Amino acid sequence: MAKMMFGGVEEEVVTRKEFSLAKARKVLKNETIAVIGYGVQGPAQALNMRDNGFNVIVGQRKSTKKNSSWGRAIKDQWVPGETLFDIEEACEKATVIEFLVTDAAQREIWPRIKKYLTKGKCLYFSHGFGIEYQKQTGIVPPKDIDVVLCAPKGSGLNVRRNFLAGAGINSSFAVEQDATGKALERCLALGIAIGSGFLFPTTFKKEVSSDLTGERGSLMGCLAAMIEAQYEVLRENGHSPSEAFNESCEELTQSLIRLVDENGMDWMYKNCSATAQHGALKWRPKFKKALLPVFKQLYKSVITGTECKEVIRDCGAPDYKEKLDAQLDEMGSSEIWEAGKVCRSLRPHEKARDSKVGTQGRKSN
Repeated sequence: MAKMMFGGVEEEVVTRKEFSLAKARKVLKNETIAVIGYGVQGPAQALNMRDNGFNVIVGQRKSTKKNSSWGRAIKDQWVPGETLFDIEEACEKATVIEFLVTDAAQREIWPRIKKYLTKGKCLYFSHGFGIEYQKQTGIVPPKDIDVVLCAPKGSGLNVRRNFLAGAGINSSFAVEQDATGKALERCLALGIAIGSGFLFPTTFKKEVSSDLTGERGSLMGCLAAMIEAQYEVLRENGHSPSEAFNESCEELTQSLIRLVDENGMDWMYKNCSATAQHGALKWRPKFKKALLPVFKQLYKSVITGTECKEVIRDCGAPDYKEKLDAQLDEMGSSEIWEAGKVCRSLRPHEKARDSKVGTQGRKSN
């Protein structure tokens, strides 16, 4: 592992330099990797491994429905009876089982795959949920198998997009159980196989607590609420939908967050006006003070298992999909996001200009 400083704290990480794709292929050359679940993470990880030259099959519940995961797998050129199987058959054929169904569904499907976890096999997760909350999920792996985790820090869609763009999404990794003496090597090889940019160590407990906090907080829940709250204030004070959306969301996604991604938050500040800098620095501590208690409440809800219980209860309900669709339809049809659709449609899509003049920005520290 490589030792690197993260904000003044030394950490060990695994990069493609220490663990190359060629090494991953060597480690996994005799393995058959079954990706169980073709929903969000499943397609990206399966396709990336296939494109990287690994022996991959997909296990998915058969369905004749038009937009089913089974049908989607066939569209992605997985062949029934050759590389696409029912869940049980895929698990029987596999030496590595990637358990990538939704957290709520894992409890239901676990009894169907457990009997195929024979001595020496590897059980792989991309979320610590099933193992960390095993009292609720019932997932207790046999003692004679390896149990590992590789969790990409992004949606499955961008795991695939970044891979195709020649980049990669960073992933955390953990070994919960090493029955063969090869669990760590298998885990890292799988992390490289799915296209991770670099890998950083964690535990199942830390992965699920940070992940659930992030999704409910700054990455999704808080982000949407912040944008919508500012939009409402602007609209209440006479601003048009287009102006309110541009100032609340469009400038964030099309300009400022790209600068943060490129070179950090401070660099984004440096490349904004003095008026923007002054106001942002003034209001930043006020927002932090207001948000900190909410994030502490959120984290407590995660580590006490409250969020887990709600996920299993709500996401496992028979009418979950219908309720989810209704909530997302309500969100998508609200004024702010309808305004966003029009704004996106008006973005020009002209041929890029071959020039870097004026694109370097102010110097960062």
